[in-house]
Amino acid sequence: MAAARPSGFWSGALCPQLLVTLAILIIASEACKNVTLNVPSKLDAKKLVGRVNLKECFKSANLIHSSDPDFHILEDGSVYTTNTILLSLEKRSFTILLSNTENQEEKKILVFLEHQTKVLKKRHTKEKVLRRAKRRWAPIPCSMLENSLGPFPLFLQQVQSDTAQNYTIYYSIRGPGVDQEPRNLFYVERDTGNLYCTRPVDREQYESFELVAFATTPDGYTPELPLPLLIKIEDENDNYPIFTEETYTFTILENSRVGSTVGQVCATDKDEPDTMHTRLKYSIIGQVPPSPTLFFMHPSTGVITTTSSQLDRELIDKYQLKIKVQDMDGQYFGLQTTSTCIINIGDVNDHLPTFTRTSYVTSVKENTVDVEILRVSVEDKDLVNTANWRANYTILKGNENGNFKIVTDPKTNEGILCVVKPLNYEEKQQVIVQIGVVNEAPFSREASSRSAMSTATVTVNVEDQDEGPECNPPIQTVRMKENAAVGTTSNGYKAYDPETRSSSGIRYKKLTDPTGWVTVDENTGSIKVFRSLDREAETIRNGIYNITILASDQKGRTCTGTLGIILQDVNDNGPFIRKQQVTICKPTMSSAEIVAVDPDEPINGPPFDFSLESSTSEVQRMWRLEKINDTAARLSYQNDPAFGIYVVPITVRDRFGLSSVSSLDVTLCDCITENDCAFRVDPSTGGGGIQLGKWAILAILLGIALLFCILFTLVCGASRTSKPLKVIPDDLAQQNLIVSNTEAPGDDKVYSVNGFTTQTVGASAQGICGTVGSGVNNGGQTIEMVKGGHQTLESCQRAGHHHTLDSCRGGRVEVDNSRCTYSEWHSFTQPRLGEKVHLCNQDENHKHAQDYVLTYNYEGRGSVAGSVGCCSERQEEDGLEFLDNLEPKFRTLAEACMKR
Repeated sequence: MAAARPSGFWSGALCPQLLVTLAILIIASEACKNVTLNVPSKLDAKKLVGRVNLKECFKSANLIHSSDPDFHILEDGSVYTTNTILLSLEKRSFTILLSNTENQEEKKILVFLEHQTKVLKKRHTKEKVLRRAKRRWAPIPCSMLENSLGPFPLFLQQVQSDTAQNYTIYYSIRGPGVDQEPRNLFYVERDTGNLYCTRPVDREQYESFELVAFATTPDGYTPELPLPLLIKIEDENDNYPIFTEETYTFTILENSRVGSTVGQVCATDKDEPDTMHTRLKYSIIGQVPPSPTLFFMHPSTGVITTTSSQLDRELIDKYQLKIKVQDMDGQYFGLQTTSTCIINIGDVNDHLPTFTRTSYVTSVKENTVDVEILRVSVEDKDLVNTANWRANYTILKGNENGNFKIVTDPKTNEGILCVVKPLNYEEKQQVIVQIGVVNEAPFSREASSRSAMSTATVTVNVEDQDEGPECNPPIQTVRMKENAAVGTTSNGYKAYDPETRSSSGIRYKKLTDPTGWVTVDENTGSIKVFRSLDREAETIRNGIYNITILASDQKGRTCTGTLGIILQDVNDNGPFIRKQQVTICKPTMSSAEIVAVDPDEPINGPPFDFSLESSTSEVQRMWRLEKINDTAARLSYQNDPAFGIYVVPITVRDRFGLSSVSSLDVTLCDCITENDCAFRVDPSTGGGGIQLGKWAILAILLGIALLFCILFTLVCGASRTSKPLKVIPDDLAQQNLIVSNTEAPGDDKVYSVNGFTTQTVGASAQGICGTVGSGVNNGGQTIEMVKGGHQTLESCQRAGHHHTLDSCRGGRVEVDNSRCTYSEWHSFTQPRLGEKVHLCNQDENHKHAQDYVLTYNYEGRGSVAGSVGCCSERQEEDGLEFLDNLEPKFRTLAEACMKR
């Protein structure tokens, strides 16, 4: 049975669905009107029948109920069968009850299930349709259920054009599913406009088809515009939700709080999004071990959390969950999939390591070191080979002298007690050590009443062994006077047997004696003076003389020690003046300070007494001494002695009268500071000779240099005046005409009437005196003739833009000193220059070079290459040797001349 078509739209029957086909027809535009669903004659259980728009009828409904128990209504309006239904009649109906429990409002929707048994007949092209006020050639949406079982071809709808009343109309369609992939899925009857589907369609592959319908007359006339047809494929719940992983693995620490997140699982569904077909619900359906139940899975998000804080890795270290995901929001007829989730319980340090025994006994021989004496073991229930299991041992008591060390064996986790400093049986026969143990990781239950450290006691018995002599203390001292007579004896180094505490049977031997002053008695160890002792010797430091003694017993066991002989000072050295040379600058000084020293101890030293020691009265007349302090005096001259060097003997006595005479070389000098004094005492002559100071030597050298400069100047002047004047030479072929000018106006540029513009060419010196060149000067113009042809002009600019001839490049230069008047120079050079210009760089055909006429511009200061033209003196092939030493800026010109 076809439903009535609303006016103003397409004319055609809506899609009857032959298995689970759904076509929802709203009878009227108002809500809560009757709904007709076209269904097949047999409906299987838990199958989708269709979908009703509940929101359009009652938006605030929170309770949905079906009047027929064979049908179940979901929140989105999907209608599912609960049992298998056979439609004996063409129609069956039931009511959907919508209610709001808050305001007690209710509404109803009447749903008709219609089984269509026939399709529309072919309409005659000349059939008259009355009561039609609007056109029927307009798009009407159509839909079909995916995976339909037919029968095929399956009628979808009918398209018609009002022009069929006047013409014979043929209908056709194009688009995806017709002449495009998937081809031949849809077709339309040419005469009736009935649209059919030829086979099932998968919505996950094709969500919709956009076709275009055409209405044409037999002769090809098109009375209607192309009509777009949209065929939407309605989703069927034909895809199971799938977990993203086959097995999920998570880890959570033991003793975690309630509600701690373990992990999250996720599933996907290929059905149409935002429908009941893709509304997933997660749940846990099994746990191994089954009890206690410790985990919860959020139904919508798939997040797994803990429901208890009693996770204990030491009891159960892994749980396996069987999880399920179901679409249709978990309805019993929804599709479901299961997966596995493994939850590993992570370890925390919630168990202390404990010693397997509380006390241990061990022994060690005295004087042994770096030996293992005991291994202790612990128990720990935490995870093996982790920081929660590995033990850290420590010595709490009994190791005040640092004799022991305890370390952890990384393989067995045992504690290894070692001796790192030797024990002495004679001092202590037994040592009690207390040790403790903790984990590398901090304990997680420190707030509990249990102690955070396990302890044990270790008793170490020290075993006696026969030892050699003991040199203790290793450094011993004796006192002797430095003037002790040879053969004087004194106590020496004493070693003893640690067992008997006696020195009998021990032999002594001297190992080191820097100066060989003493000998050692082999039996007693006493020392005897072999040579005179001197406390002031260079080998003595702080008045102590050290020797090394070797002590040995009858079995050959030895020990070594040091004997320090403290030398007691005697007054055997008189004070003396260390600085023997004194300089007094008379203009600025009238005296000099002298200081005396005494090698003896301070008790035999200052205060000193200074006095002049001389048999003549001349020293007493010229010098006087004044005491400054206990160790210094002031020596000053009197009666204005002359400059020179004087020997002044001075006697210095210590507090006990022991004295010595020091002869000072005193220099009276005319200077400002001592370093300026020109007098120097020659030590080899005992002060009798005089040496010149550095300033005097420098003055003499400067005088000699000045004399040589004057002589060189005279010689150079004489050689210059002796040279005769020369006229302008005739052999200009071996000369270079150098015009000193710039190529642009400058500060020193001079213009002249004949077009020649030159600059003053400075002279350059060669060696010390050099050869000074001169030129022809007329009216501010200077032209120099350089003879020889072996040198070119070096354009080096100096202050004032003057050019000089560099005589150090290219060989020896001879400068013509002849000067001529300008008229002579002009008359001599003009004919020759004209000839040279005419013949400049002509080839065999007497043609000028391309750069014959060049315009020169000023190129700025500091130009490296300069500016050159093509003109030069054309010489024979054997006259161009001077080109070999030209500067880089002339090489191009030289190469051109050589080629021609």
